[in-house]
Amino acid sequence: MRLRKKPKALGTLEENQHLIIFKPEEKKGCWKDHFGNSNPLHVELGTGKGKFIVENSCRYPDKNFIGVDSKYEVIYMALKRALERETNNLAFLPFNIENIEQAFDKNEVDCLFINFCDPWPKSKHAKRRLTNIRFLEKYKLFLKDGAQIIFKTDNRPLFDYSIDEFKAADFEITDITYDLAAENDPENVPTEYETKFMERGVKINRLKAIYRV
Repeated sequence: MRLRKKPKALGTLEENQHLIIFKPEEKKGCWKDHFGNSNPLHVELGTGKGKFIVENSCRYPDKNFIGVDSKYEVIYMALKRALERETNNLAFLPFNIENIEQAFDKNEVDCLFINFCDPWPKSKHAKRRLTNIRFLEKYKLFLKDGAQIIFKTDNRPLFDYSIDEFKAADFEITDITYDLAAENDPENVPTEYETKFMERGVKINRLKAIYRV
């Protein structure tokens, strides 16, 4: 589905600008004002169809959630899911993650989720990986002291690479699992991809890393 062929879909996004933030750089440093409270801010990079971020927003009404994805077509599907659940602590940013530091100010984000991002398997594309040290240094610009990054992937080479990158960027890795299903973690919210992978018996890797100033 491409929105240029579905003007109704684009109209739906424009009609829900309390949930869709087209210019997040204008909200930088002011997300508490946007949500009308001082609750912790949790951000997902690459929100896809929204299952993960919407479910989290419903589970934790005392936290604010933002889903970021550059693809309007998936943001549209995530929006539909959010409207069905009538969540009011959630926003979506149709925004390029490459410029993520332009959307959030210093000490503004409490938790960052990176779920099943593109592994960019060729070494020449390593800098495009969302767990590359180049991106990790960007995240430091807006993470609070003690903020957490939670990273999940089915790609073991990417996972091993990411562990080294987090360490190189001086993040404190507090939890590593190579088979998330075996953990039976009641707090884990699966993404669309994660559910499919688990049904096929694919092992999911997860790490949690803490940022310390």
